Amino acid sequence: MSGGDHVHPAATRQGKARVGILISGAGSNMAAIIEAAKATDYPADVALVISNNPEAPGLALARAAAVEALAIDHRPFGKDRHAHELAIDSALRTHGVEVVVLAGYMRILTAHLVRAWEGRMLNIHPSLLPKYPGLDTHARAIAAGDAEAGCTVHLVTEGVDEGPVLGQARVPVEAGDTPETLSARVRVAEHRLYPEALAAFIRQRKTAPV
Repeated sequence: MSGGDHVHPAATRQGKARVGILISGAGSNMAAIIEAAKATDYPADVALVISNNPEAPGLALARAAAVEALAIDHRPFGKDRHAHELAIDSALRTHGVEVVVLAGYMRILTAHLVRAWEGRMLNIHPSLLPKYPGLDTHARAIAAGDAEAGCTVHLVTEGVDEGPVLGQARVPVEAGDTPETLSARVRVAEHRLYPEALAAFIRQRKTAPV
């Protein structure tokens, strides 16, 4: 951390890593991680939730779970994405965050924030990467006649959906599937995979040689 940063007083509670989650909407993956983190043997605490959307339902969900939640609205920053991300970065560091999780965060990140958290920022993508980076993943899987779809947890890099894969979950594509029905089943898999992959990542970090 840089000289102006400080660690939140609860940063070392039970030796758990402090996680910050970025959301833009409902926060269902966020909620799955918060629920998993209630277990005493889970290696992380959710220290902070941030949304660029002050109306995001996930903010209320986080607060109801006694997790601090902040809205850092991108709109007052206009086109200055860098300034908006500096505000997010400052909040993460002020709260002693060690690992950042993107959970339905709908803003494209600049290289600044990606580099600031390189190797410590995770994302979940609704396809079996490297298949179908970007948008409309379920429609593309159905159109291609794929037998299975799924989701991928990966480290965030400057390339879109290109970071190292940390875990995947596979879901069969069923006859008559629409993008909506397939999305619903993949979402169930996401809620299982993301907490598991995050926990494995944190445990691996703790045992990796310095």
